[in-house]
Amino acid sequence: MKIAMIGHKRIPSREGGVEIVVEELSTRLIKRGHIVEVYNRKGKNVQDKNVDKGKKNPKEYKGIKLLTIPTINKKGIDALLYSFFATIRAIFGKYDVIHYHAEGSCAMLWIPHLFRIKTVATIHGLDWQRSKWGGFATKYLKFGEKIAAKYADEIIVLSKGVKKYFKDTYNRETHFIPNGVNKPEIKKADMIKEKWGLEKDNYILFLARIVPEKGLHYLVEAYKQIKTDKKLVIAGGASHTNNYLEKIKNMVKDDKRILMTGFVQGQILEELYSNCYLYCLPSDIEGMPISLLEAMSYGCNCLISDIEENTQITQEYACKFKKSDIEDLKIKLKQIISKAIDKKQKEEIQKYTIEKYNWDKTVDETLELYK
Repeated sequence: MKIAMIGHKRIPSREGGVEIVVEELSTRLIKRGHIVEVYNRKGKNVQDKNVDKGKKNPKEYKGIKLLTIPTINKKGIDALLYSFFATIRAIFGKYDVIHYHAEGSCAMLWIPHLFRIKTVATIHGLDWQRSKWGGFATKYLKFGEKIAAKYADEIIVLSKGVKKYFKDTYNRETHFIPNGVNKPEIKKADMIKEKWGLEKDNYILFLARIVPEKGLHYLVEAYKQIKTDKKLVIAGGASHTNNYLEKIKNMVKDDKRILMTGFVQGQILEELYSNCYLYCLPSDIEGMPISLLEAMSYGCNCLISDIEENTQITQEYACKFKKSDIEDLKIKLKQIISKAIDKKQKEEIQKYTIEKYNWDKTVDETLELYK
């Protein structure tokens, strides 16, 4: 089959979960003999060790054809322009399926529907709930959701809660197909020790985009109230949320135990996962958090907010606290860091995650929808 992917920022990239999903699906579809063309947004240098340094907007990656669509890098407008121009170009691409990712891009899904081109939409989360969006952007995302519910030939959701939401709100049946994870190679703390003085089991890790719905402010507040030698490492970049990033910087500036690394990838990312004492994801809102899946694939002990999207992934293999409850988060942090590492438990976490969340299974189920 010939398949188009629309809705992410760009691949190769780890800018967000959508980008990781698009890359993992596309590379596996290529290996199975399908043709995949991916519509990247024109933007900054591609951040990936497999692409020549400084090379902007490459045309091919691991057998995937990369088509670059111009847009304006302005919150609330870039996704609209990108998805419109990508869709107009795609309707002339003779695709068997156009696969839209995320609610914003789905606003243009009615156009291929008019031309009787088959469409699949993956709803990565209810994006209109995210606090970074203003009035127009929120309404536009909700519009995209309605268009997907009305016109998409098939809809993929990443949580049972969102599946129920579509049934209750639109009486629309959807397919729950979870994301996958790759089995990682555990790395020693080399680069992170040289760069930041980090050693095995001497830090708590937050690794995600620095946006309000990830709940980082709860974690910082709780951590600052605890006496511990374990550092708090905050790894990730902002996403149209510079005001929030400044708020976090102000919160951490008087505590030397807290380290902000900025965006990480490659070996540094792998070392951070491999050597952390605890991974913490205190989100208020999630789709299906790739970073949590990745942390569990390394066998990390995890502390998560008790929202369904988190607990659905971890089952009994993580410690939970009440969403947005700083006091409960503080209590759970203190309990966890007072205990020794259980190697058998780490092995069980890794085994459970790798067996349950398999990218090849995800591709099998996605292909069935395409067919």
